[in-house]
Amino acid sequence: MRWGVVVVTEKDGEILLFEQHEHARVCGELARLWRDDYFIGHKYKDSVIYAIDEHDNGWIELDQYPLVNEETKLPYSFVDYPLTPKLEAYVNGINRIAECDPYAGLICSLHYASFFEHYTNGRGQDFLCQERRRQNKLRQYVSVNFASLKFHYDLLQFCDNLSLYLCMNDPGVNKEEEFSWFRRGFSQVFPYNNHQKIIAHWLDRETVSVTAFPFCREVTVSLDYKTIRRSQLPSLQYQYEHSEVKQRVVTLVKG
Repeated sequence: MRWGVVVVTEKDGEILLFEQHEHARVCGELARLWRDDYFIGHKYKDSVIYAIDEHDNGWIELDQYPLVNEETKLPYSFVDYPLTPKLEAYVNGINRIAECDPYAGLICSLHYASFFEHYTNGRGQDFLCQERRRQNKLRQYVSVNFASLKFHYDLLQFCDNLSLYLCMNDPGVNKEEEFSWFRRGFSQVFPYNNHQKIIAHWLDRETVSVTAFPFCREVTVSLDYKTIRRSQLPSLQYQYEHSEVKQRVVTLVKG
């Protein structure tokens, strides 16, 4: 198994590390259970699920070699990973997805391009321009209306954020102590809920309530992760490869 870091959290000297593709796998599980009557553009549903399943596969090459950020003294996460290899990973991942499914590639390109819409660094601007050219090309292969494409893009980002919510927060955390990105709800809104924000809240260490519940039933997901101690960081690669795989199991219920 190849391990890389989507989320790095620390508690009581123990560092928790969640793997990129593991996080994406949970995103796919969430998307599959989205209520059918809330799903817009059923013609492309298989492509949308594929995009959500695979949207982080560009990290697979980076996953083999976790690195320590010398400034934070923690392993790099997706947030602070060096930009040049990160952009290369994004491009490689979108290339693979688009080759298999142009519409899935379009959704993933929109997803990653959104990270750089207000970016001032030249490399980020170059990536954004490149992906906009790709999007124009991919649109020639599909016929989909704006409402459907907007929903599919928002669904990927919502599932991505909800999976991150489960990784980045300490289970059972109080709302006011949650990671700041999610404290006021998720930014993606949907027609079925009159475009109101969906809000998640930890009820206990194993249960999260979700308002305007969009899934066809309660959802139980299991996220694999590994832990290391700060004292083990000098041998991060070895420790990571030989650490025991643990599981965080969480059930999503109606809020």
